[in-house]
Amino acid sequence: MSREKKTKLDLERIVFIGRTFDEYLDMFALSKARIQGRSILDCPAGACSFTAIANSLGAEVTACDVAYDHRGEDLKHKGLQDIEHAAEHITKAEGNYEWDYIHSVEDLKRRRTQALHDCAEDMHNSGGRYVPAVLPVLPFKDSAFDIVLSAHFLFMYADRLSYDFHIDTLTELLRVAKEEVRIFPLVDLKGERYEHLDTVIEYLTTKGHVGEEVFVSYEFQRNANSFLRITKSSVGN
Repeated sequence: MSREKKTKLDLERIVFIGRTFDEYLDMFALSKARIQGRSILDCPAGACSFTAIANSLGAEVTACDVAYDHRGEDLKHKGLQDIEHAAEHITKAEGNYEWDYIHSVEDLKRRRTQALHDCAEDMHNSGGRYVPAVLPVLPFKDSAFDIVLSAHFLFMYADRLSYDFHIDTLTELLRVAKEEVRIFPLVDLKGERYEHLDTVIEYLTTKGHVGEEVFVSYEFQRNANSFLRITKSSVGN
């Protein structure tokens, strides 16, 4: 009984929302040709459809998230609830968003629902791609993936994730990456640039990596229109 209550409590604390495959390409300046034949980790992946669609196009994508400890059907139900809650919130704060890429709240709900559907279906058909993990620790070998993508987590929750947690997580993402790590966006929930970003980039430089801000055409949350590309040092650190 107590175990069941704990699972329900934990699930309530998870926001299971994701972006579509096309949004991922635009957020991270990727293309279908760029990902074909590549080994990619999406972490934390949430309810995104990138893993499902990219694998169908010839990539080898693994999704990783704390949410994947829960049953797929439970996550899908929670995701539908979260989409409605998010739409209500955004309707009350439309001025905090740009409406060129995503055109309306209804367009947003359509995209989020499609991503959730694709993710849930793929989880059901190929659950091995969806690995539960709690950052900053990942259950993968060194250099297991060519590219690591991480969206809407680091930097965005700067008010509740410490600088040390950011460094530890980036170090872990780089450990499992062979070539590079891409982090989107570089602003917090208020649309303000992460205050320690320059310090983070300096730290990465001391470890032999190269960090650069890359601007993209994708922008929904205001000022969230760039990602950090970290090219990994060829020398292990």
